[in-house]
Amino acid sequence: MDPTHQGPEEYGQNADDSGRSDGRRRPSRESNAADFGQPAPQQARVVRLTAGDLLLTVNPVDGSEVEAVPPGAEAEPPVRRTPAERADHERAGAPPVPAGPPAPQLPLLERQEERERLVGLLARGRSVRLTGQAGSGRTALLDAVAADCADLAPDGVVRLNGHRRTATDLLYGLFDAVHHAPLHRPDPEELLAHVRSIGAVVVIDDLEIGGAALDELLEATPECAFLLGTAPDLPAPGIDAHLEEVLLAGLGRAASLELLAKVVERPLTEEEKNWAGDLWFESEGLPLRFVQAGSLLRQRDRLNTDPTAFDEYDYFEPRLDGAPPVSEAPTPETLEVPLPSLGEGAAPAVLLASRLSEAARETLRFTVALGGEVPHQAHLPALVGDTHADAALGELAHCGLLSPAGPRYRLAAGVLAQLEAGGYAEEAAAHALTAAQHYAWWVSHPSVTPQRAAAEADAIVAAMSRLVPDDEAGRASAAVLLARSAAPALAAGLSWGAWEKALRVGQEAARIAGEVAEEAYFHHELGVLALCTGNLDRARTELETSISMRGALADKSGAVAGRRALALVADRSGGLVPPGRPQAGDEVPAVRQELPAGTPPAAYPAPQFLARQPGEEAPTVVAPLPEAAPGKGGGRVLLGGARRNLAAAGAGALLVAVLGTVVTLGLTAGDPEEPGSRNVTTEQSSPESTPDDGFPDDEPGDVPVPTGGTPGGETSATPSASEPATPSTSGSPSPGPSSPDSSSPGTEDPSSGPTGDPTSDGPSPSGKPTTPTKSPTPTPTAPTTPPTETPTTPPTETPTETPDPDGPSTSTSASGPAESASASASASASTSATASSEPPAEDGEPTEVAA
Repeated sequence: MDPTHQGPEEYGQNADDSGRSDGRRRPSRESNAADFGQPAPQQARVVRLTAGDLLLTVNPVDGSEVEAVPPGAEAEPPVRRTPAERADHERAGAPPVPAGPPAPQLPLLERQEERERLVGLLARGRSVRLTGQAGSGRTALLDAVAADCADLAPDGVVRLNGHRRTATDLLYGLFDAVHHAPLHRPDPEELLAHVRSIGAVVVIDDLEIGGAALDELLEATPECAFLLGTAPDLPAPGIDAHLEEVLLAGLGRAASLELLAKVVERPLTEEEKNWAGDLWFESEGLPLRFVQAGSLLRQRDRLNTDPTAFDEYDYFEPRLDGAPPVSEAPTPETLEVPLPSLGEGAAPAVLLASRLSEAARETLRFTVALGGEVPHQAHLPALVGDTHADAALGELAHCGLLSPAGPRYRLAAGVLAQLEAGGYAEEAAAHALTAAQHYAWWVSHPSVTPQRAAAEADAIVAAMSRLVPDDEAGRASAAVLLARSAAPALAAGLSWGAWEKALRVGQEAARIAGEVAEEAYFHHELGVLALCTGNLDRARTELETSISMRGALADKSGAVAGRRALALVADRSGGLVPPGRPQAGDEVPAVRQELPAGTPPAAYPAPQFLARQPGEEAPTVVAPLPEAAPGKGGGRVLLGGARRNLAAAGAGALLVAVLGTVVTLGLTAGDPEEPGSRNVTTEQSSPESTPDDGFPDDEPGDVPVPTGGTPGGETSATPSASEPATPSTSGSPSPGPSSPDSSSPGTEDPSSGPTGDPTSDGPSPSGKPTTPTKSPTPTPTAPTTPPTETPTTPPTETPTETPDPDGPSTSTSASGPAESASASASASASTSATASSEPPAEDGEPTEVAA
């Protein structure tokens, strides 16, 4: 078809023979396929479960969300399982049966005494710790004792795996084995209440906790009798635990030879007995060594019978060119395979693996790369690349290279070190990368349930842990992808121990790979996990880190989810969220406090209020609130930084305006009985011919003018701020603000004095007094001028300019209260907002106030 031709088939439309389309789209082959032949994106598997009184929504896209359980959505109370349900649950948690012919059932030799003692102690309700070396047969003895104690306790026997499990994991495993509570994880208090009522014989193999952790486990379950299989180097519990100790030694020489004969399934020759005797002395009678030695003898028998028995498994080295074919090989009568050496019998893993199939050896390489964790047999065909690779699990199990561990298999004791020494770890990183990519695809498939993912949790965590840290490019990203895919499934499967491990490994891998968005996701999930488990401090730290990262990435939906979880953390911690840097767009309102004309708060000095007329209302003072002491849970910052300075500046401007109005009203209030009283303003103009140092010579200069007094004529007891240190009675008044040599009110330097002679006290050229210019720096000098009555100008006088034949003229403007108020406010705005208090004037005269 022409690629430019857009026929109906290209868009999935049905067309008849004539090429016409009926307008309907062709139905998709898959139900979830979208139009245009592209598959629709898979729906995110959102799972909602309860954790105590919290409702957890596992969201694989933006991160899990947690909230308080709304009314009516509480989880149903857990229900105890019936004996049939407990049997089904135990069967589902058992390791799978390997493919291939069944292995021979081996007897329990020389363990009858220990078996009877363990059953007797458990029947009396005593807990026992069975201590023995790895490979001493602990698992076989525990299975036999568990079968004998099936009817001792009301809740039967509970089998748990202690490999890489904490005390909390074991408690939740015990709760799940006895109770049926789907999608519900009880909080610690509820968990303890449920496990205290459980009466069962709890058998834990490969226990790795001891000391205080073991004491906590035993104390939480007073109605249970424990049978613990541990290694000798594990710390013992405290004395109050009342735990019995049973040591498990190796087998004797006769029992070892009998076990070897059972494995070989024939009587031993004299040569083989001597070889087995040396092996018994070297291995201290460990049963695992004789099971593996019996596998070596079986392989030897097959080689002696049929030299081509292992050709299909590539046992022999590749033949050189010209070598005789297999049919011309020596006959069985002439071939004699020698017995393995004592070293090969003590460490037989490499020799046993060399005689297995290629699929089995490749499975061992993946197992070594995963730290001894064997993938489920359903994954082996995809990992190995052989459709019949699932049979490799049976080969490894029949050779004694594997041992059961909960719902899966692990390498037997000592096998991992032997295989690493034999070269099986040379490409461990590449095999771990392949396993991580496979598990990332598998766990994201819609058909995989969370329970199946939880059963494979150890192998998944081991695959991602092997890739971190790694210098190879792309391996950290593969670990991030696997952790991102597996974490939601592990959370929904209630395997929270593995969930936490996956999140921590994923967070470290994301940091190494530089994937900030994924790192923020893992921090968010760790915070949610800590919140659900009751660790509020850890939850707050992780959530704040995630919010900051997502804020930098402009991930609004993720940041909103983090803020909701953080708010819940603050609510549960009983305090407010600790103060932090305000986010962009957040508006913090300014806070003002209006204080009455009284004593201010003790944290601030008392403001110096302006003197006012009797009966006049006190001006409103705006002052900031003192800082509140932070509470236990932290407090919110009300005002800070530049906003506080802005509020203070606004309050200062408002105070200046109020003070200017008060001063103007005081100056304009004159005595109505004096005919010559009038207002005096500072609006004075001086012609350019006016000298800078005074007035014309013919003007009287001996008229005393009060320099530190009030407009009313009385001398103030407070020294004038404009008086010099040396008092003088001679001088001339300074020119007005409009003089070219004087600074304007808006730009006046507060440290500069009046223009002209500072010692002059003469009147103005027009015979009118002039208001002295004040300096903000007070100089304590005594007044030398007696009080003088100062005439005032009525407020209705019109400003005029009268020429003087003897000298320059000076204009005096008198205005109403409104104009004076605006002028005074403009002059006051150029000075400091802080005012010094003046004593009230007598006889109702207005008081001069320093602006």
